[in-house]
Amino acid sequence: MSVNLCERSYKIDIGIDLIYSQQSFSKIPVGASALVVTNNVVGPLYAAALVGALSGRYESVYCVVLPDGEQHKTWQTLNLIFDALLKNGCDRKTVLFALGGGVVGDMTGFAAACYMRGVPFVQVPTTLLAQVDSSVGGKTAINHPLGKNMIGAFYQPLLVVCDLSTLNTLPQRELSAGLAEVIKYGPIADMAFMDWLESSMDALLARDRDALAYAVRRSCEIKAWVVGQDERETGLRAILNFGHTFGHAIEAGMGYGAWLHGEGVGAGMVMAIELSHRLGLVDAAYVQRLRALVQRAGLPLHGPVLDAADNAGRYLELMRVDKKAEAGEIRFVLIDGPGRAVVRAAPDALVREVIDACCL
Repeated sequence: MSVNLCERSYKIDIGIDLIYSQQSFSKIPVGASALVVTNNVVGPLYAAALVGALSGRYESVYCVVLPDGEQHKTWQTLNLIFDALLKNGCDRKTVLFALGGGVVGDMTGFAAACYMRGVPFVQVPTTLLAQVDSSVGGKTAINHPLGKNMIGAFYQPLLVVCDLSTLNTLPQRELSAGLAEVIKYGPIADMAFMDWLESSMDALLARDRDALAYAVRRSCEIKAWVVGQDERETGLRAILNFGHTFGHAIEAGMGYGAWLHGEGVGAGMVMAIELSHRLGLVDAAYVQRLRALVQRAGLPLHGPVLDAADNAGRYLELMRVDKKAEAGEIRFVLIDGPGRAVVRAAPDALVREVIDACCL
C-alpha cells in the first residue's frame, strides 16, 4: 500500500523476514553511506541483519546505538545521531534507517529532517505500535519535560518496512501497548474493524501471524487514508489522537518511561469515551464495549493519580500544553457515534468529573 502525498508519496511494505533481504530496500536511492539508528535492545537482535541487507548497496554502512526508552527521547540522545553522521563524514545523500520502535523512529526522522537541512530516511519499525502508527505519516519529534513530542517536524520517510517477524521478540507488555494504537482505529473510523478486533483479540495476544498481519495492514490503510488527506494535521488527522490528550498527560505527569505510550493511550481512550458519553455523544453500552476491548488487550482501564491534592487540576495543566489546544482551551478527540470522531472542547468541570471517575 502507499501513503499518497504527491511527490512525497511512499510505500508501506508488510511481510516476513523483510529486514534480511536486499530486495526490501532495492528502490531506495544509493549513496556513499547509510546510517542505521537503533537502540540497545533492538540492536543486538536485528542490526546485523539490516546492515547485511544494506551492505551491497552502500560503500559504508554505519550504526549508532541509542539508549532504550521514552525517557531518552531528548536533545542529548538526538545529538548521538548527529555525532555519528558528522564523525563519519555523512553527506546529503546519506540515508538514515530507523530500526526500532516509536522512539527510535521519531528521533531518526527528526535527525533526518535537521541534518544538512534534510536527508532521506527509511522506517524499519520493530514494535507493533510503531508498525501500526508512529512509522507512518511523517511525525518526528523529541519530548520536552513539559510536554510530549512538542519539538519536532513533519518529515516523510522514503519507505516503511514492517517486518512482522520482529514481533516475535516483542515483550508482552509492549505487544499490549501496541494494541492500543490498533484499537483506536475502530471507534474513529471503522466499526467493522472493531468487530474484528473483538473476535480476534485472543489470536492477537497469542501472536497469530495472520491476525497480526491483518491488524497491521488495516491500521496502516486507515492511517494512510487520513494522512493522505491531511498531512500536517490541520483538521482530519487530529482524530488519530483519540485517547492521546489524556494519555500524553499521564506520560508527562508520571515521568517519561514509567507508563508506556500505549498504556497511556489505553487509559486515555477510556477517559475520552467516558467524556463522549457525558456529553451525550455515545450511549453507556458503547462505553462498556470499548472498556471491555481495552481490558482484554491487557491495557489499564484507569489513569494514575498525578497529584494527591488536585489530580484533575494537574491533568488539566498538562493537557493545556497539548498540540491540539487553542488559546489555552483543550480540544479532545471524542467519539460522535460508532466509527465517527470529532475534535471539540469540553467544560473543565465536566473534564474534572471524568478524571475523578477514571483515576485510581
